[in-house]
This record gives sequence, structure tokens and C-alpha cells, in this order.
Amino acid sequence: MALKYVVRSIRTELSKVCLTQYVQSIHTGSLLSAAEKALLIKLRKSTGYTFINCKKALDKFDNDMKQAESWLHEQAQKEGWSKASKLEGRQAKEGLIGLFVGDKAAVMVEVNCETDFVARNEKFQQLVKDVAFATMAHHRSKNQGQTGYVKSVLAADQLSKLNVGEGALLADQLALTIGRLGENMSVRRAVAVGVPADWHIGSYIHGGVASQTDMAMGRYGALVVFHGGKDGAQETLGRLLGQHVVGESPVSLGNMDDLPCGESETRLLPQTFLPDPSRTVAQYLREQGARVLDFVRFQRGEADTKGVE
Repeated sequence: MALKYVVRSIRTELSKVCLTQYVQSIHTGSLLSAAEKALLIKLRKSTGYTFINCKKALDKFDNDMKQAESWLHEQAQKEGWSKASKLEGRQAKEGLIGLFVGDKAAVMVEVNCETDFVARNEKFQQLVKDVAFATMAHHRSKNQGQTGYVKSVLAADQLSKLNVGEGALLADQLALTIGRLGENMSVRRAVAVGVPADWHIGSYIHGGVASQTDMAMGRYGALVVFHGGKDGAQETLGRLLGQHVVGESPVSLGNMDDLPCGESETRLLPQTFLPDPSRTVAQYLREQGARVLDFVRFQRGEADTKGVE
């Protein structure tokens, strides 16, 4: 009995040693050739998946990078759908408002997650960018040839069906990100606007975060469509108007001749202008030779979508 116990103990220790050496080899490359190690590091960097899974993918496809990466994405997507099903119902009120202004067109989107920590993750921010660009592509395709002002408002179910390239749907990209980051997420809403050549789009993001993408992202966002303004000053005017919309939360436009009704005023034009409280928004616009035609305000996690329609 004593001998059997000793043999069993030796086998157990040997198994532990072998397992430790194998795991270490995955991370240090001590049992890999230089070329294999380089492939492993490259795949890990390009996909963000663990060394273990990257090594498994390379082994499965005889070090074929393209097939290995495609397989990893498929597995992550499957895992993401599974995680999404398990995480469904968990509150996702954090996240980001993403805003992108292009040539006479702009989009603003809201994508939610559970924690602010994940909202600052590069992969989550890439999802926000994917949503914005898919919305812009849909908007341009749908309104091709339009010469007037157009606005597209998309809810979650519509966004999920948008294409993000190579046949993948936005719903697939969402599942992939859930699989990678392990939190419940939702693509909540988006709006896109397009204006004629002589109109302008002002934009503003508040509570901004450092983004790895070329998009502005934060907790609040606003788009303001306006006409006129002093030459060379339209960009500043647009930013100030966006700042006001974010700060004062108007729910309707109002008229240039409306009289202000105090602090509870919810019409944009009669409100006291936030960047210059000595005048109303309407008074400031008159001085600038401009007029506002429309605006949209998003607040991350707000209870409703006021101001979208």
C-alpha cells in the first residue's frame, strides 16, 4: 500500500510538472520555434484572444493565420451568442454615445454595457464605431439622390440587421464583442442626418473618453442642424449650439419670436443661451445671422428617447 501511494504521488507530481511546462511553453515559447512564436504573438495581437486559444487555432490549421483567425472569430461569436443569452436581463446602463460628422452628414449612436470599465475598452469602442459607420452607410444608401434635409432614426431591432462588412450583421458583431468582454451589451439607437450644401451640422460630446478610434465618444451628445452663420465661424457656432442642447435639454425647437417662460422653458429658441446667459438662443442666432432647423440630444442610459423624433 505504501509503495502504491508513493507511485501515485510521483505520477501526480509529474502530471503537474508537465502541465505547468506546457502552459509556460504557450506563454514563453520555450517549446516553439522562432517562427511559430512570431505567428502566435501576431495572432494574439490581431485578435485579442488568449494565448491558449490562439495556439489551439494555429495547431488546428497547421499555422495558417487566415484560417486560424477566422475560426477564432467563429468560436467567439458562438460563445458570444451563448453569453448573450445567459446575460440577457442584466442591466446595461453604462456605455457610450458615439458621434461622427462626415461630409454634409452625421451620425450619433448609443451603445450600452454594464460597467464604465468595459466602456473604456478598445474592443467596446470599436463596436461603437462599427455601429456608427454601419448607420452612416445605411443612411447614404437609403437616401441616395436626396437633395433636401433627411433624417434617419433607427431602433435596436433595425440596427441589428445592418451589415458591417463581409456578410456579417451588426447582431453578429455585438455577439462577438460580448464573447470577448463577457458583459451584457445592447446597441440601443442611432440617428443620421444629411443636409444640403449650404446647411451645416453642429456637434458636441460631453463627458468624453479617450478613444482609440477617430470618433468622438462620451456620456452625452448633440447634433444641431442650422443654416447661415458668419463665414468661417460656423464650426464654432455649431459647437456652442451643441453644448447648449446637451446642457439645457430642450425638447422642442420653438419659434424665433417666442418669449422665454423662465427656468422651466423646454423650447430651444426661447431658452437662455448657455454659453452667453445675457441673451436667449434666438437672440444669439439673430446676431450670428443663423437659424436652427433641427436638433437631436442623446444621454447615455436615459429612460426614454425624447428629442429623437
